[in-house]
Amino acid sequence: MLQLIIDWLTYSILKLRPDSKLGSSINFFIYDSVKIMLLLYVLIAVIGFLRSFISQQKIKSWITGTKGWGNFFASFFGAVTPFCSCSSIPIFISFLKAGVPLGITFSFLITSPLINEYLVVLMLGFFGWKITLAYIISGMAIGIISGIILGKMKLERYVEKDILNENTEEISEIKYKCIRQRIVFGVQESNSIVRKLWVWVLIGVGLGAFIHNYIPQEIIHALISKTGIFSVPIATIIGVPMYGSCAAIVPIAVVLFQKGIPLGTALAFMMAVAALSLPEAIMLRRAMRLRLISIFFAITTFAIIFVGYLFNFLQKLLL
Repeated sequence: MLQLIIDWLTYSILKLRPDSKLGSSINFFIYDSVKIMLLLYVLIAVIGFLRSFISQQKIKSWITGTKGWGNFFASFFGAVTPFCSCSSIPIFISFLKAGVPLGITFSFLITSPLINEYLVVLMLGFFGWKITLAYIISGMAIGIISGIILGKMKLERYVEKDILNENTEEISEIKYKCIRQRIVFGVQESNSIVRKLWVWVLIGVGLGAFIHNYIPQEIIHALISKTGIFSVPIATIIGVPMYGSCAAIVPIAVVLFQKGIPLGTALAFMMAVAALSLPEAIMLRRAMRLRLISIFFAITTFAIIFVGYLFNFLQKLLL
């Protein structure tokens, strides 16, 4: 139904030709923008409503009080929080101030931007449930395993001591007296997040529409053929210094995959952009020394590269 409305708007009202690149691009842009915005708004509101039943303070106590499961619970908490790599840092610092082990805090910091409700919605719409489920599992695995490795390395000496004495926003428990207040909380959270994301959505879908209709498939295949087996690490390294919301990156990854780039290569690029960025490194410098930031980025990058190769190997099973 939505596609019919968009087709009518594009080709009847705007008088664009369906067989032209401009007409196809505008149709692609309008349809995917509307679909993504609707899905994002509804799902974020639902997740916000459900999360209102469990306070962040309780989650923090669970993380610090579960022997052997701390990395898993930190990664899980990161997966259900709608944060990008930079906005996860205040909670990361609050965990450090609360005495949560460094490796466990890294499990949260890595997983939080890799997995969130709006990314899951986007991937379900574009890739289907098999690839989405595999992505969620691999994203949490990256956070858990990388956090365990970082914890075993005893890197606490590289944490800036003065940052632990700064006043940071506490993760407080909010009391809700009725269901209506919880619904309002979910709607307000959806309004807040979508208000921050809509520009990224439009930019991402716009770039996706351009790539989809204007960049010949032959160029993409030529680039892949030149990199060959090294396509995954190259895509990951290119994505690491970039900064963008998953809402902007997922449509681009989808179009690149449709143009012939292997699934794991496209997802490795998306993971690198989502989980690691130059602004994040700059913000983390307030909390840790450059050596620790470099180790954190290196381990996460290698983990993403490994997952990229794994997705390429399993591509036929996932499609």
